[in-house]
Amino acid sequence: MSTGFFGDLTPARYEGPESDNPLAFRHYNPDETVLGKRLEDHLRFAVCYWHNFVWPGSDPFGGQTFERPWFGDTMEQAKLKADVAFEMFDLLRVPYFTFHDHDVRPEGETHTESVSRLDEMADYFAGKMENGGPKLLWGTANLFSNRRYMSGAATNPDPDVFAYAAATVKACMDVTRRLNGENYVLWGGREGYETLLNTDMGRELDQLGRFLNLVVEYKHKIGYEGTILLEPKPQEPTKHQYDYDVATVYGFLKRYGLENEVKVNIEQGHAILAGHSFEHELALAATLGIFGSIDMNRNDYQSGWDTDQFPNNVPEVAIAYYYVLQAGGFTTGGTNFDAKLRRQSLDPEDLIAAHVGAMDVCARGLKAAARMIEDRALEMPLEERYAGWKDAEAQAMLKGERTLEEIAERVSREGTDPHPRSGQQEKLENIVNKYV
Repeated sequence: MSTGFFGDLTPARYEGPESDNPLAFRHYNPDETVLGKRLEDHLRFAVCYWHNFVWPGSDPFGGQTFERPWFGDTMEQAKLKADVAFEMFDLLRVPYFTFHDHDVRPEGETHTESVSRLDEMADYFAGKMENGGPKLLWGTANLFSNRRYMSGAATNPDPDVFAYAAATVKACMDVTRRLNGENYVLWGGREGYETLLNTDMGRELDQLGRFLNLVVEYKHKIGYEGTILLEPKPQEPTKHQYDYDVATVYGFLKRYGLENEVKVNIEQGHAILAGHSFEHELALAATLGIFGSIDMNRNDYQSGWDTDQFPNNVPEVAIAYYYVLQAGGFTTGGTNFDAKLRRQSLDPEDLIAAHVGAMDVCARGLKAAARMIEDRALEMPLEERYAGWKDAEAQAMLKGERTLEEIAERVSREGTDPHPRSGQQEKLENIVNKYV
């Protein structure tokens, strides 16, 4: 039954590249086969709950601009929000959605009441999912918005806050498992510090390590088969965050014995804030064996914060998906649109148009990446650049069969001076541009 919020809009359909319909797909045909797999199964699109149905259009200098009939703190409004959300999922024909506990139910006066409300909404979701609604890509807990988390959740100096956060995560994991969520994400929005003057860094790292171990232990105890994901997040809102980037997260996981238990959910906007490219973070996660899922968005490069805009740059997206495909593609992960409308985009139709355009951009990017892989367009130059390492002597150095003295003696004996070879960056950039 329609809520009426989206008026007479009909589900978005694939109409081909020549279509002028702003609410139709021009490049995303879910049934198109790419590298032997349906495009929908490659991309595994998910729509997030928080930016679309919770954010009121505020920014640091202005308040609410969106007027939504479900804004409020009652369970009736929470259910109306769910009705509109699942109506939008149907209009977009997305296979997945994502949510925080705080997004889907009003906060209770006690933890018990909050959990009860979350369970009630999970039952409400389950009914919609059984009637053809999308699946749950991942669930997570909001451990950053409430005042109690102003000094962090797992890293809080107050053990009661640590315990409250742990109890909240347990409830969210239970709901995620009940809804057959394919992943559970931990997003440390406040896990960091403003100043070292009041921070015991070693203590807080140990707290965070113990917290994540508790999550993993509980996962195995309840038989949850999904993937635990940690989302790297730099300096926003805190000055320094302990999960700054993929490399930092990997070091943390290794220290606390979790590198085989936890993978990463990488966001494009967070990669940029950390001073990296999206593809760097993706390639590094794949190299380290912890690649899991992505949040697809973009930042305004003239702004110094995470603006969470919908992707619209096909070359950037193509390179990102190239490394996703090189990593073997998604297993339990997917493409979650952690993106929001601009605060001036007031109409319900804007929600649909934003996602349709973003899905098209991702489809174009993935198809370009697939063609590059099929043609070995970047793989062949890479193999040629490192071809010298196939030599027997080079392999002996890598395998530990030569000492430093032996290597030095050979260099002196042969008396040759290596001549640098071009890295051909511009040529490779031109190759990429040929596909996009």
